[in-house]
Amino acid sequence: MSHGKEPFRYVLFPAALALLCLAAPALAQSPEAAEAPAGGNALSWHQILVNGGWLMWVLAVMSVLTFTFVVYFFVVLRTAQIAPRTLHDLLVDTIRNGSMDDARQACEYRPCALSAIALAALNYVRNMPQADPTLLKDVVEGEGGRQSESIQGQTQYLLDIAVVAPMVGLLGTVFGMLKAFSAVALDIAQAKPVVLAAGVSQALVTTAFGLIVGIPAMMFYAYFRRRAATMVSQLEASSADVLTAILSKR
Repeated sequence: MSHGKEPFRYVLFPAALALLCLAAPALAQSPEAAEAPAGGNALSWHQILVNGGWLMWVLAVMSVLTFTFVVYFFVVLRTAQIAPRTLHDLLVDTIRNGSMDDARQACEYRPCALSAIALAALNYVRNMPQADPTLLKDVVEGEGGRQSESIQGQTQYLLDIAVVAPMVGLLGTVFGMLKAFSAVALDIAQAKPVVLAAGVSQALVTTAFGLIVGIPAMMFYAYFRRRAATMVSQLEASSADVLTAILSKR
């Protein structure tokens, strides 16, 4: 059982909902209110989004996705979700008692990475009564490799955001500086300070927000990468116990 597509199922809907909540105040604000600074010289979130241009919405989507992935990984990357101790003990005891069908039912009742590996081994033993222990080990290692890749591969989404977000901010910097200097290039005598300030503002805002999104994403990626490696090690140990129990009954 592969869990590689689970992030799309559990992440996209909350991300879209959070983005809608983020955009609602800005969309509801009138154009007159957007032009007037709120609280003296302080800029509202709507004004920051306007100054940053459309790339700010791209960074907003990335920030929401980062938050949603972080919550998702805190929930998923746990021993209880990958290799539950209760399932491990149940499988080992059931297999040693010779109840292969009961062990198979336990795996189907509690789907997880460990149950997928155990099911692959149990199905192979059922289909090949005189199974070679070496081939059985290869079956377990093959399914274990797929499950490990699924567990560790999910954290790559955070790495992708951490790499792309600063690049999006840099792109906004380029657009902002082009906007500022194009006003001077067209007619230096008619270049308005407001136009120059708007371009520089876009350059600074997108750069800052690109780093604000990218740095936490990179930090959480490093943390979850180590956490995923720990989960894979526990999964390998549990799978080895199940394989040993099966081989002891051959």
